[in-house]
Amino acid sequence: MSYVPEVNDYVKWKKHIEGWVYFKVKDYITIELHVRPKRSEDLPLGTYHRNDRVLVLCYKEQWGELKYIKSRESVTDE
Repeated sequence: MSYVPEVNDYVKWKKHIEGWVYFKVKDYITIELHVRPKRSEDLPLGTYHRNDRVLVLCYKEQWGELKYIKSRESVTDE
């Protein structure tokens, strides 16, 4: 395996999955496919997250199938 994904890398996986690496631990990463703001009535329910996210799990054994596209400094970069 040559490419090792890092948080804030933009990757493509298979034909239909692409997005930012959102989380990484030893055995897997999550790839963020979609983000949308939470409804205002859902915000006071005790969460500090202001967005809903769709994440896909990618295990370490599958990292060789990923194609690196680009990186960003932080989640606030466009």
